[in-house]
Amino acid sequence: MEFDGYALGGLSVGEPTADMYQMLTEIVPHMPTEKPRYLMGVGKPEDLLAGVAAGIDLFDCVLPTRNARNGWLYTDRGIVKLRNAVHRLDTNPVEVQCLCPTCRQYSRSYLRHLYPYW
Repeated sequence: MEFDGYALGGLSVGEPTADMYQMLTEIVPHMPTEKPRYLMGVGKPEDLLAGVAAGIDLFDCVLPTRNARNGWLYTDRGIVKLRNAVHRLDTNPVEVQCLCPTCRQYSRSYLRHLYPYW
């Protein structure tokens, strides 16, 4: 049967991550490469990288948006939760070695103050 794209769903609703990765390695090679391959509900950075490595083209997930709305920052060292009081007076950048405009120009305390409900 011919479709405009192919989707995988139900792989990120409580199953161990290793099981999801195993399913990707078993299913994606059988999906047409000339059509979009879409993995639903996967949004953690490491899972996105694993999906791309497995041949996935598209993702959607509320997780990154929800986490950002709650002051979570994804970094190379893991998640920084700006809501934590320790960041109230923290003048360090999000990541010291990062050269992005946010890390070069703003401190954790400045970013934290942008969330008015804390």
